[in-house]
Amino acid sequence: MAFPVDLRRCQVLGLAGTAFLALGGETAGALPVQYLLAPASARAALGLVGVYFGVVLLIAAWVLLGRLVRGPRPPTPRALLLVLAVWAAPLLLAPPLFSRDVYSYLAQGAMVDAHMDVYGHGPAQLGGPLADEVAPMWQHTGAPYGPAFLALASVLSGLTRGELPAGLIGMRLLALLGVALMAVALPRLARHSGADPAAALWLGALNPLVLLHLVAGAHNDALMLGLLGLGLVAARGRWAALGAVLVTLAALVKAPAALGLPAVVILQVHAGRRPLPAALTTAAVSAVTTVAATAVAGTGYGWIGALATPVSPHNWALTSLLGRATAALLEHLGSGLASFAVPAWHLFGLAATAVAVLLIWVRLRPRPEYALGLSLLAVAVFGPALRPWYVLWGLFLIAAAAPDTSIRHRVAALAGVLALAVLPSGGPADPAQLVLAVSGGVLGVVVLWQAHQASLAPAAGRTA
Repeated sequence: MAFPVDLRRCQVLGLAGTAFLALGGETAGALPVQYLLAPASARAALGLVGVYFGVVLLIAAWVLLGRLVRGPRPPTPRALLLVLAVWAAPLLLAPPLFSRDVYSYLAQGAMVDAHMDVYGHGPAQLGGPLADEVAPMWQHTGAPYGPAFLALASVLSGLTRGELPAGLIGMRLLALLGVALMAVALPRLARHSGADPAAALWLGALNPLVLLHLVAGAHNDALMLGLLGLGLVAARGRWAALGAVLVTLAALVKAPAALGLPAVVILQVHAGRRPLPAALTTAAVSAVTTVAATAVAGTGYGWIGALATPVSPHNWALTSLLGRATAALLEHLGSGLASFAVPAWHLFGLAATAVAVLLIWVRLRPRPEYALGLSLLAVAVFGPALRPWYVLWGLFLIAAAAPDTSIRHRVAALAGVLALAVLPSGGPADPAQLVLAVSGGVLGVVVLWQAHQASLAPAAGRTA
């Protein structure tokens, strides 16, 4: 007999999951340095177990909700948006989770507010409490983000006067704005693509990666995706110029969104415009938007060179893993070429990405949103850096535009697995922490199994 499923049960189960996430994060999250606990301390260990217990509950709630969405009486998009709000609520005042990037955002915003060269210098140049919160490897690294995001970060810095608690809340509110824009765009993109709006919301906005990394982690990818989605919606309608502006602003948050500009051109061609005028108009609007945003931010054009910002040497991107394995093999063989292995694999990855994107657009040009989603997924997978939330770049649009359910099932499985991939502190895991994380996950599975068995008992009694 199947586990009984209804919308309220999914809502409560997911709420319990995010509540445990928030509570566990109080001792095991990406806390300010003055509140960090030793990983071996009892409170940090209990928090880590609680976080992974919550993650498992959240994944289970999402999977059960997916059964409802695919069932004979699926919830409406409005009901799903309420579920999203309920699940996200405990995370609003939780400490940052799964990454310390939000501290970099705040430090970079303070640098822009102080008229410092945020692309030429790292947060160490700023100094003070904000810079101390930034991970050591990024202390001397220029910002890899565009002027649109840095302008927002600068405004936030001025409003909060560099106060850390207010800054963290402000960054989370910006991320929530991005998630809200994603939720607005998804049903509209799905309808244009002939997909189910409820299914698109379930996969594109309610999946655990959104809650864990865009809400709890306050990543600026939320703003990038929200602006990108709205830009595509506008380009689908009668607002092609507005679509180009929004997509350009998305790229001026994070550069991968620039792949959305060809989609804006193709959507105009589908609407009856000739290709050359559509391309020229889009390019002109994008250029004007870029100049205006850069002038408002006051950062200059150093963001172009910042696209080559170095990645962590321990990054687990596919090309990085292959590069490190090749380097180890060459060192074992006594070759002097070991130092070239990682850069060579990164270069190969960029070439593979370019080829993959070209083939995708040639084959799927009639479905530009889907082609864009696959292209962004290729950029994330084959690029020199990979984080779980990067998969959302492609997943967001695949959720709205994939032509069949089997593709959605594959990316849903990927999202579920990646939700378990990062410690709540955002740092590397040692064996003891892995044991605690697995223990929390197993505890979640045991509790769910016991709940499942308890739900079967009344039915069995009635049958007897």
